[in-house]
Amino acid sequence: MNDWLEVTVETTDKDMDALAARLTMNGAEGLVLENETDFKTFLEQNRQYWDYVDDALLERMRGVARIKFYVTDDEDGKALMARALEGIENPVSTAPMKEEDWAYGWQKYYQPMAVGEKVYIIPEWERGKSVPDGRTAVYLNPGLTFGTGSHASTQLCLTLLEKYLKSGDAVLDLGCGSGILSIAAINLGAGRALGVDIDPKSVDVAYENAALNGIGSSRYTVRAGNVLSDKVLVEDLAGEGPYQMVLANIVADVIIPLSAQVERFLPPAEGVFICSGIIDTRADEVEKALKKNGLRILERIERDGWCAMAAEPA
Repeated sequence: MNDWLEVTVETTDKDMDALAARLTMNGAEGLVLENETDFKTFLEQNRQYWDYVDDALLERMRGVARIKFYVTDDEDGKALMARALEGIENPVSTAPMKEEDWAYGWQKYYQPMAVGEKVYIIPEWERGKSVPDGRTAVYLNPGLTFGTGSHASTQLCLTLLEKYLKSGDAVLDLGCGSGILSIAAINLGAGRALGVDIDPKSVDVAYENAALNGIGSSRYTVRAGNVLSDKVLVEDLAGEGPYQMVLANIVADVIIPLSAQVERFLPPAEGVFICSGIIDTRADEVEKALKKNGLRILERIERDGWCAMAAEPA
């Protein structure tokens, strides 16, 4: 297994394109361009997916303008690096990186984790380790981009889910991501679950995680689509209901308009809507929207600056 060198070439926003062209002409491949402007543009274009961005991350990207590429940490790689940097006077730094760091290094950050009173989230490579008495295992591949259960908003949602879920319930998981919530619901006794996410990649991810838990398509379905704009999708979801539980671990800007549709998915005057992913400064705004749209707050819980709510048709 090869070791690698990460080569970083400092530049400016103005000179980045010219530098990238020069590196490419010199034989560098797989260039990674990083700058503060593109990072802020990315945040702005995707702001519907979060309510805030970590200040530490913003600070790390402040003033950044750099290009990275990778070569093997041997004589051939160092020769390639020398050719790639020929005629370039910009500041250059290198950092060693093992191949397993790319593929598996992140695994050390994910360990089995108890959530609430009943759930025990286990990374797939830890399968076989004992599960504490009274807890239900949920197996997950945390390397698949989406939610892993470590975030406070997911833990709050799971805490309310296990409290209000009844055996045999049908569950609708809006913004399902990795499928962690709906998969946990089935493992805790739900009869069936349907997940929906705006990102088409989540369909395969959620199905893969469901398979890790021995859950097949007869009990679990995942679809891609936007429940706020796709009227056909909403009709289809409602037609496959009703659901005794509707989950939405998203953000306030989605939960607020979504709350107007929740009663379409629940039985008349029954069921529970659990929403999370709400930053605490917007919790009152969300609660007001739920009440306005005919829902009665059953419970509101908070942790680490995040809030989750359980509500039922009034």
